[in-house]
Amino acid sequence: MGYKSIIKETDFLVREIKSLNPLERAEQVQLWEYYRVGLTYSSNAIEGNCLTETETKIVIEDGLAVSGKPLRDHLEAVGHAAAFSLLLAVTSSTKINEEAIKKLHHIFYHRIDGENAGVYRNVKVIISGSGHLLPSPEKVPGLMKRLVARLPEIEKNHPIIAAADLHTEFLNIHPFVDGNGRVSRLLMNMVLVKYGYPAAIIPPARRMEYISAMMSSNSGNFTEIRTLVAEMSRESCRDYLRMFAQ
Repeated sequence: MGYKSIIKETDFLVREIKSLNPLERAEQVQLWEYYRVGLTYSSNAIEGNCLTETETKIVIEDGLAVSGKPLRDHLEAVGHAAAFSLLLAVTSSTKINEEAIKKLHHIFYHRIDGENAGVYRNVKVIISGSGHLLPSPEKVPGLMKRLVARLPEIEKNHPIIAAADLHTEFLNIHPFVDGNGRVSRLLMNMVLVKYGYPAAIIPPARRMEYISAMMSSNSGNFTEIRTLVAEMSRESCRDYLRMFAQ
């Protein structure tokens, strides 16, 4: 099934969600905690973090350390959860601009590397296992300015397409020394939430499919990543209805 058909299904589910009674405050908190843990776990796991979902929940909700797991994995969990909380707080009132992007990265990354948190890279970076050449550091500021300037045009598309495309174009710039994948998926969800869609979680089980979609995007083919994001958005809508449609 193509992404356009999946988007139609998702829009139907979103209309169902909007027809439900508004969530109580406690239910809203429960929903965002579900996404905060799920997205933190999945987004970190895609990048090699070895915390399980249960361990991620323990780290970010209880503030406890998991024996035998690397310190960095704990810091990534805490940082990502904090960045997601910021996303929820500012999505309705903040434009996606360079300042917002740098702030997201800083909140995620400053516990790991304070010097490079929220700062565009000044070194070359490579994606292991990929022959795709990323822009030189000298080009990053200009490319980011152009991407942000193009956002109004990107957001003329359906929100799911806009979310997938922003995520992908950002990732193809790779503006930071590390943490680009995590920030790209936060930006993706910033767009979805802004337009009334649940946050979309790309599970670690679909990591290879996700990598393949990103490799296709390097040559300008966004079909695979749009399809994957549409599928995950649809699944999030189904999750919402399973939890709250009585």
